[in-house]
Amino acid sequence: MLTTTIDITKEPTAEQIKILEDAMKRPVTPDEDCPELSEEELLQFSRIANIRQAERKKQTVTLRLSPQALKTARSLGKGYTSVLSRILESALMDKETIKRFL
Repeated sequence: MLTTTIDITKEPTAEQIKILEDAMKRPVTPDEDCPELSEEELLQFSRIANIRQAERKKQTVTLRLSPQALKTARSLGKGYTSVLSRILESALMDKETIKRFL
């Protein structure tokens, strides 16, 4: 077994690329810690993955924001709608925050 650390924030070196290419050529060998899965087990993983993907799928909604709120949100830059989504989700999980704005 070969263990190495690759910093994914940097371009890989020629040596790291060779290590990865060599690893891709090696056969997969099931063992006690990682046995080969049956067709039924693979189907079960697939079903679970599909359910989880559906649960994470974002919905499109129309939302009215004040001009100041929109300006502040847009000032966050690219991806500001994802930030707004996380802020809203966090606020909705906090009962005190909800009570304060009802």
